[in-house]
Amino acid sequence: MLAAVIGVANERWFGLPRPIALLIGAIIVSLGILFASDVLSLDLQHRTRMRLVHSDLPDVLLDGVLALLLFAASLQVDLVALRRHLVPIVLFSTMSVVIAMLLFGFGMFKLFALAGVPVPLAWCFVLGAILAPTDAVAVEQLLHRVKMPESLRAMISGESLFNDGAAVVLFFAALAAATGLEHETGHGEIALHLIVASLGAIALGAATGFVAAAAVRRIVEPALVVTVSLGLILATYRLAAWLEISGPVAVVVCGLVFYNAGGRRIETLGHGAPLKAFWSIIDDLVNTLLFLIMGFELLAIRFTAVPLILVGAAILMSLFVRFASIALPMLLARRPEGGRAPAIAVLTWTGLRGGISLALVLGLPEGPYRDELAMVCYAVVLFTVLIQGLSTPALVRRLYSKG
Repeated sequence: MLAAVIGVANERWFGLPRPIALLIGAIIVSLGILFASDVLSLDLQHRTRMRLVHSDLPDVLLDGVLALLLFAASLQVDLVALRRHLVPIVLFSTMSVVIAMLLFGFGMFKLFALAGVPVPLAWCFVLGAILAPTDAVAVEQLLHRVKMPESLRAMISGESLFNDGAAVVLFFAALAAATGLEHETGHGEIALHLIVASLGAIALGAATGFVAAAAVRRIVEPALVVTVSLGLILATYRLAAWLEISGPVAVVVCGLVFYNAGGRRIETLGHGAPLKAFWSIIDDLVNTLLFLIMGFELLAIRFTAVPLILVGAAILMSLFVRFASIALPMLLARRPEGGRAPAIAVLTWTGLRGGISLALVLGLPEGPYRDELAMVCYAVVLFTVLIQGLSTPALVRRLYSKG
């Protein structure tokens, strides 16, 4: 009901991107709940927080919803453009994630120390891994409203689809080190696990995608094609979890292979339109719930005595780190259309964080540093989605006015 009210009001009076309008609406409602709890002595805040805590958002998102969102996004990807820009996409999805984790971790370690809130370096690396990946959901919603060179669009989409896998591996490795499980992170264990998880996920996704595509080529009923796609995505994701390889990467690869390997036959039989329509609805509904929940997570985070100046410095640090993690790999890739400088600027500003970062930080074990990490993470997420997301069209128009 809330999503419907916000959506209608936004379309009638404000005209914001709907996910951002939903997020703002949920934040306003959350602030209303905080006001009612503090001023009117109503127990709304505690009850809402308990609902959020018991909803187990990290597991719901990482073990289920993420698979649906990534598969829906993969059906919209131009495979030809993806192949053409494979090198920068691979660099952004791996090298950039590692650079972002290390730089943000070191930077936040110094900032926490200067603010008199000592947080160990290992936990700062955990925060760096949490905020390293861009959010495919937020980025994909943004790109629909922005005109830019197709080469740049392909790089942004490809990075956001594939960098989740590397970030999740680094997150669990950093968390293991922070909680005293050093044997899981030493002697090249992280690099080895990253390679195995990625290559294994690519192989699994390609295999399941080809099998499903072969089945679809023999199907006449459109509804059955939709059922096959649902079975494909959920089975692939669970298989990846069982094999301890990257579920996000496996899902994206199987979606790309499924649609493109069976694409000509799917289009000939008229299955393409119903399939994309179904996944478009799934994508829209799940996005609606996700952005609303992101707004309500304001009630689940305990705001500590972390100075606001530290939060502001963390946001600036996240921008610098994003710039560095993009600029360095870009030097190794072919010069993009329009030049490197505009591409780096746009890639830096479209580095939106979202539901994945929130799911990871809320999934942290209880400890003395959890609240500080959650507060910084939530501030960065809100800034990237609201400020960067809303200002991206103006930036792109300024840099690519001829396009």
